[in-house]
Amino acid sequence: MSRRHTDAHLFWRHPALPFIEARAVQDGRTVCYDRHSHPTFSIGTITGGRSTYWNQGQQWQIAAGAIVLMNPDEVHACNPLDDQPWSYSMFYLDPGWLARRQLGDEHADAADFRPVTTHLSIDETLFSDLNLLFDTLTTPDCPLLQAETCAIEVFDGLWQRLGNGGHTSARRMVPDLHHPRLQTAADYIDAHCTDALRLDDICAACGLSPSYLIRAFKTRYGMTPHAWMTDRRIRYAQRELKRGRPIAEVALAAGFADQAHFQRQFKRRVAATPGQYTAPATAGSTGA
Repeated sequence: MSRRHTDAHLFWRHPALPFIEARAVQDGRTVCYDRHSHPTFSIGTITGGRSTYWNQGQQWQIAAGAIVLMNPDEVHACNPLDDQPWSYSMFYLDPGWLARRQLGDEHADAADFRPVTTHLSIDETLFSDLNLLFDTLTTPDCPLLQAETCAIEVFDGLWQRLGNGGHTSARRMVPDLHHPRLQTAADYIDAHCTDALRLDDICAACGLSPSYLIRAFKTRYGMTPHAWMTDRRIRYAQRELKRGRPIAEVALAAGFADQAHFQRQFKRRVAATPGQYTAPATAGSTGA
């Protein structure tokens, strides 16, 4: 995962997730654009201040809370407004990957992408979801399964958030909560929870598409495949800690990038730190 700062700029990309790139600018007063376009679908959030936004002959003054959307090859530009500070985050998405999100068809490609007709939105839920995705992607050592799951959830829901402006007639299959392949997926995660699992690994094991797997799995089990994997890693860690293995050793064996990440995830699920969990019991004490 690469993470590069240049002044107030941050660029994010990962070779295992080539369908998405991200960028953030913390102070855009000196960030000026000529009119330009991208081969990708671009969507961004204005996180602070005000700016101008020009797209396809229309111009707006926009402020924090706004979402800008640009179809592939659409000419556009965002620029400072009277030297006022402004900040933003952007995502650049492969049209083929996005078409699969639009249509619920894993065989769709860039030619199937349906352009949006909405170029500006103030949907609060979408704004929050996009910012959460950016934070997830740029968190150091974020598991690939978590990053990809978050991206699919956000962009599977994009078209519903945009309403008719999403310009898509995708009909999503209602999840079958008793689908036997969901149990196959859960069993596969259980067996490989300490590995660096990818969404593709789970899908290959159960024969379900990424979008369907995430929606159906979350509906049936109340958590995403990534959250299920983390839950199973904590179960594994509890067993190993009871055997007397050192905390740092267990953290790595359970699949966590470092001990700090392990500590945070353990406390969120056990309501105690690993150190508290393994502390010697005192006379008459009981545990939950």
